[in-house]
Amino acid sequence: MILLMRVGICLLLSTAAVFAVDHAVRVSGGLVSGASGNKREIRVYKGIPYAAPPAGSLRWQPPAPAASWRGIRDGTRFSPVCWQLPYPAGSIYRSAPQPTSEDCLYLNVWTGARSEHERRPVMVWIHGGALTRGSGSTPTYDGEGLAAKGVVLVTINYRLGVFGFLAHPELTRESNRKSSGNYGFLDQMAALEWVRKNISAFGGDPERVTIFGESAGSWSVNLLAATPLAKGLFARAIGESGANFGLMQTLGQAEKNGARFAASIGGGSLQTLRAKSPEELLKATEGFAFPAIVDGWVLPADVYTIFAEGKQNDVPLIAGSNADEGTALSPWPASGSAAAFTGNMQQRFGAFAARFFELYPARTDDEARIAHYSSYRDFVFGWQMRTWARMAVRSGKSKAYLYYFSRTPPGPNSSTLGAYHAAEIGYVFHNLSLSSRPYQESDRKLSDLMSSYWVNFAARGDPNGGDLPKWPEYRPESDTLLEFGDGAAPRKGLHRPRLDFFDDYFRAMRARLETERN
Repeated sequence: MILLMRVGICLLLSTAAVFAVDHAVRVSGGLVSGASGNKREIRVYKGIPYAAPPAGSLRWQPPAPAASWRGIRDGTRFSPVCWQLPYPAGSIYRSAPQPTSEDCLYLNVWTGARSEHERRPVMVWIHGGALTRGSGSTPTYDGEGLAAKGVVLVTINYRLGVFGFLAHPELTRESNRKSSGNYGFLDQMAALEWVRKNISAFGGDPERVTIFGESAGSWSVNLLAATPLAKGLFARAIGESGANFGLMQTLGQAEKNGARFAASIGGGSLQTLRAKSPEELLKATEGFAFPAIVDGWVLPADVYTIFAEGKQNDVPLIAGSNADEGTALSPWPASGSAAAFTGNMQQRFGAFAARFFELYPARTDDEARIAHYSSYRDFVFGWQMRTWARMAVRSGKSKAYLYYFSRTPPGPNSSTLGAYHAAEIGYVFHNLSLSSRPYQESDRKLSDLMSSYWVNFAARGDPNGGDLPKWPEYRPESDTLLEFGDGAAPRKGLHRPRLDFFDDYFRAMRARLETERN
């Protein structure tokens, strides 16, 4: 009897040990362990590879499959972040430095599902950072708050800057698609492929995947909504402050830029470039930009044209921007003046300048400062997000919802920053407690509200539900959005004359470009 009791205890302990191997889950590469989050019901799996290290001969190649592993992979630590320069000292976006590597194509999963049969909605976050900075392990993006509300949350890394977006004539020639650049977007799609194949192991529903991102992450969501290569990889999309409906660079233009970059570091050939260390390449990027491009494969046409022709991935959409996007991105200089501002705007808008100044008066230095911030907000973000919502409903069949975030987070710099670029992220992720800002109960209520809208949308393609204030569908004729300020309330025609001005301006720019091409 004693022997049987001992055997039973051993079996019980061995079973407990299996579960204590921190909820090991089998994915396509093998078993991976996780750990409980701050809330014990949430499990976190960090540093799961979704593609092979894009180094050596795989540098500037589409992502290759990740290698399998034996045993149980430790999923309790984040991977290195992709090569990047840190934000400058004093930037509100700067965070603690993390190890960097070309071996950086990993993702992280937060789940509260108790079984792989739960089929919870999935949200995949694509980080911002101008396609040159950021990672899926940035503390602001901790997924526990959203996972506690019933979704499976995924964050990803993708190649950045010269590593993720270099186009070059030799790269185009060696490609069987006759394309180069846009590798970072191919990484994002590889991560979504991994999610489709593996997320059910974490209790997620591969048929209910929502992609969402902010700034360059929102650019990415917008581009994934446009590219035919992402068809079927997601069911909904959320864009926060970023889209690509302006003029875009062509492959030929990007190749010339890449050739100039290669010449600047003595890399006349692709072989020489691939032999350069990451440090050498990163150091040499000063003065060069590597944007998203119309490469003929990832993007067969520019995003505007794809949507205008109704060829986008037609999925439900949330899109929006913030009231003070420029305060952190383009601060008014101490030496700013009405004369300097009006000169710059006259040069930029040419024949449209007179109308611009009717909408954004700049007769005094103070007026010019206000015009600078409001025009930057509308030109770079407001117009893009309204255009996305408008084109989505005009050429597609899915619903769209537009928002405007005007809440000023509390803090010592709140009067200067206002509702700054990225201010909404902590509210959306429902993790204000992770910030050092002195958030108030009203902020926490707004965070609960916004995160509930986002989770409802991920679950059903409609943010409404329960006792939440009604968020009306976006329709161009009514031009109604939901403003997140002290709470949530609909507003009709916000900044409409100004955004209509940019409609006319970009329409003229596209017409001029077509004339030049012909």
